[in-house]
Amino acid sequence: MKMNNDNKLCLNENMRTYSYKDHLLLKLQELVANLGYNWSDKITLEAPKDEKFGDLALNIAMVLAKEAKQAPRTLATLFVEKIKEVEPEIENIDIAGPGFLNIKFKPSFWQSFIARVQAEKDGYGRSDYGRNRKFQVEFVSANPTGPLHIGHGRGAAVGDSLARVLRFSGFNVESEYYINDAGRQMRLLGTSVYVRILELAGKNPELPEDWYKGEYIIDLAKELLDKQPEILELERNKAEDLCFEYAKDSILAGIKQDLIDFRVFHDIWFSELSLVSSGAVKKALDELKTRDEAYEKDGALWFRSTKYGDEKDRVLVKNDGSLTYFASDIAYHHNKYERGFEFIVDVWGADHHGYIPRMKAAVEALGKPAESFDVVLVQLVNLLKNGEQIAMSTRAGKFETLADVLTEVGVDAARFMFLSRKSDSPLDFDMELVKQRTMENPVYYVQYAHARIKALFRKAEEKNFELQEIASPKYHAMLNDNDALSLLRRIAAWEEVACSAAKTLSPHHISHFLLDLAGATHSYYANNPILKTEDKDLILSRMSMLDAVRQVLANGLELLGVTAPESM
Repeated sequence: MKMNNDNKLCLNENMRTYSYKDHLLLKLQELVANLGYNWSDKITLEAPKDEKFGDLALNIAMVLAKEAKQAPRTLATLFVEKIKEVEPEIENIDIAGPGFLNIKFKPSFWQSFIARVQAEKDGYGRSDYGRNRKFQVEFVSANPTGPLHIGHGRGAAVGDSLARVLRFSGFNVESEYYINDAGRQMRLLGTSVYVRILELAGKNPELPEDWYKGEYIIDLAKELLDKQPEILELERNKAEDLCFEYAKDSILAGIKQDLIDFRVFHDIWFSELSLVSSGAVKKALDELKTRDEAYEKDGALWFRSTKYGDEKDRVLVKNDGSLTYFASDIAYHHNKYERGFEFIVDVWGADHHGYIPRMKAAVEALGKPAESFDVVLVQLVNLLKNGEQIAMSTRAGKFETLADVLTEVGVDAARFMFLSRKSDSPLDFDMELVKQRTMENPVYYVQYAHARIKALFRKAEEKNFELQEIASPKYHAMLNDNDALSLLRRIAAWEEVACSAAKTLSPHHISHFLLDLAGATHSYYANNPILKTEDKDLILSRMSMLDAVRQVLANGLELLGVTAPESM
């Protein structure tokens, strides 16, 4: 999703940039304008892979050399002086290669972030990038035909974390579950339960094709037969309707509980059936006809999807008057925009990839900007036990439920693992690995970094250290060694990472950052035994930095929906 250009940078409520890179970028833009040159989007300001080359690498001289009619290295020399004038926190700028500028900040610049974290606490990294614009995230939306399985769990974690990330970056976010309670799948659910009721009653019913066979169907049949034995006396259509309603409500209640247990929350539960009953489908189709985006042919209503690059136009209403799934989906998204959302993101399974261009075309046909709608795809989860993959099929009744997985590995481990990779990449979920309390387990690795710092503070209190002193700038100013500065750079980077995750709709950036920060923290401990020195001031200075690290770890874990434990 491409946001408006005026929101390219991550700004706070006072329109001050939160990311130190964005802060410098704004100064560079102003400097380029004052020099009479045109800013180019090709100008990049990135952290080099190796810290020995400085804190940021800038290609501005090479990009503007042609316009300035100067050799890149000559222009680079000019920029070195000008940049130092506008940014006093820069210690040194080296010219490298054909004209790269390698920028190094003063230690005091990185040390200042400790005070920032101490002041802002769980708000550190929060920005006003979204400017309170209405943003809807729709996710999970599984047919209520069976319990949630592990694949649904990944989509739930991605959607819920994305909503958290977007709120953290200043959007007014509403999360929604679209209840697919219409169509053949739901009717088949009712039929499946009714057939089981007939079997329980000693009858020998004809088994429908492609029906739901799971044990949960038998359980639902037993419950309904016990509560309403008169169902056996009803006409088949009425009996199946009753089975459908009972099964849908029971399964949906189970889904809601599973999501609550998984720390996943939806603001709205939207019924597909309500679209037709409310007239929303007719309203959306009328809108398309008014815009000449739909036409009638051979007794059916068609969408002009070839106008938007599709291979053929798509049917919305069949010649028998029945709606296609596409028509309902268009009506649903039309309804979303009518509710005032400026941005809409759907979290879909990767098997729906081919449906995205069609849906984007429909959004444009309704008069909405193409960039206002996006889809986050979620790939399959390969569930492993002892190295062997578990085959899953909802209809065949062979699947690992989300509830069972959570019981076995816990919410924290499941959420972190689901968010440990880009959502459209396949994920191997090894149940044995995520239960281990070792450094090979990613979630343990990150949580232990947080718990370790909390344990350090408890030990320091036992030794009667005056921990309130860590707020003093004099202790921050002592952190000049390479190990400390490396950790401080990571603390400073959190602001950019948090906003980047919102910009790119990628919560996995958070987990990658936390793993890196945790790794740097564990290395710092190994190289710098905190309480094993006689220098009280050095101890307090290091603890001031580690307290900031702990806060950043906690902030990141919160966006993933994972707890930050006090002890482990």
